[in-house]
Amino acid sequence: MKVKISRRATFNAAHRLHNKNWSEEKNKLFFGKCNNPHYHGHNYTLIVSVLGDINEDSGYVIDISYLKKIIEDKIIDYLDHKNLNLEVVEFQELNPTLENIIKVIYDKLRKELSNEFTLSIILYETENNFAEINETV
Repeated sequence: MKVKISRRATFNAAHRLHNKNWSEEKNKLFFGKCNNPHYHGHNYTLIVSVLGDINEDSGYVIDISYLKKIIEDKIIDYLDHKNLNLEVVEFQELNPTLENIIKVIYDKLRKELSNEFTLSIILYETENNFAEINETV
């Protein structure tokens, strides 16, 4: 039987949605107020879940302290209170949409976790807007 363990974290970040290959007018029409040239911010809520077998020796699927540490070290410290467009290398060329932010988070966390675990992530940009990545089992 597989068990899913989850950890919640929050961070704040600013961004501007903008496609440099489009005109200013097209960007304004498509992205609306999210295209503000002075940026805008969100209070993000991140939920990271790991699915795996319970270890017979420890009784854990994963040490939640380890999961907390990699989330803090690789994600929160990297993104919190940052202007994503200006301060985060991945978004120098990549539009920092909710979908792209969760993909960057997934890529960073996947590198830190053993392949024995299935990873799923939910990222809330607002209370009503969120994205989810689920690896298939």
